Amino acid sequence: MTQDWEPSATQRERDAYRRRRTSRSALIAATSTAVVLGVAITAIVSSPGWPRVQETYFDLDKALDSWPAVLSGLWLNIRVTILCAILIVTLSLTIAILRTLRGPVAFPLRLLGTVYVDTFRGLPLLLVLFLLGFGGPALNLSGLPNSALFWGCMALVLSYSAYVAEVFRAGIESVHQSQRLAGRSLGLTYGQTLRHVVLPQAWRRVLPPLMNDLVSLQKDSGLIAVLGVVDAIRAAQIETASDFNYTPYVVAGFLFICLTVPMARLTDWFARRQGFHGAGGMI
Repeated sequence: MTQDWEPSATQRERDAYRRRRTSRSALIAATSTAVVLGVAITAIVSSPGWPRVQETYFDLDKALDSWPAVLSGLWLNIRVTILCAILIVTLSLTIAILRTLRGPVAFPLRLLGTVYVDTFRGLPLLLVLFLLGFGGPALNLSGLPNSALFWGCMALVLSYSAYVAEVFRAGIESVHQSQRLAGRSLGLTYGQTLRHVVLPQAWRRVLPPLMNDLVSLQKDSGLIAVLGVVDAIRAAQIETASDFNYTPYVVAGFLFICLTVPMARLTDWFARRQGFHGAGGMI
């Protein structure tokens, strides 16, 4: 019966109409994009200073020469991002759990978590980098390295944990109270209810915003260059200093975009799968 089924004439007409509408929309989008890009490119290349800008920022030979050094620095950014992301998730989840503890006996822990979040959300990340990057090694703490890379990573972890902890807390508190009560009525302890009932639901809800924070962390990992760490940005700065040609900065920006754009599209795709309609389309 299924193999003999054929769409009706009305259904075929509807399908044909939808295909025409889709083709028309794609043609309009392509045409408008080409017009906008054409106008923008024409305005830029026809400006009086374009020859100088082209020579200073878009020198192909300089880009090829600086590519290995900038790419090597980018590998450091990738490793910093991965390591910091693991530490940030661990620390921020702990802080979020502390802030959601019930009862007066847990007040000191809630207060500690609140002070931490308020402090590091109030401090600019660049300021935390300067304070820890230059002040941390001066402490000569036993068992801790004095490298600028270590203290730069610490600054990223401390700052981002304050924001991510609030994301986790929002996810935990979004789980309805009846879920906790159901877990406790089954004989689970508070910790077991949190682990087996609350956190799995909260994790699913906060994963899209967490991926957005990961995209931001990818970009902000380049801020450790202010401490002298030779990442992609610092490598571009070194290459630029030899002849004051700024093409290596363009190369570094291109490589960062190559990292962040796929992650951003993956975030949008996952958000739509989770029913976050505000994520919009692919572009």
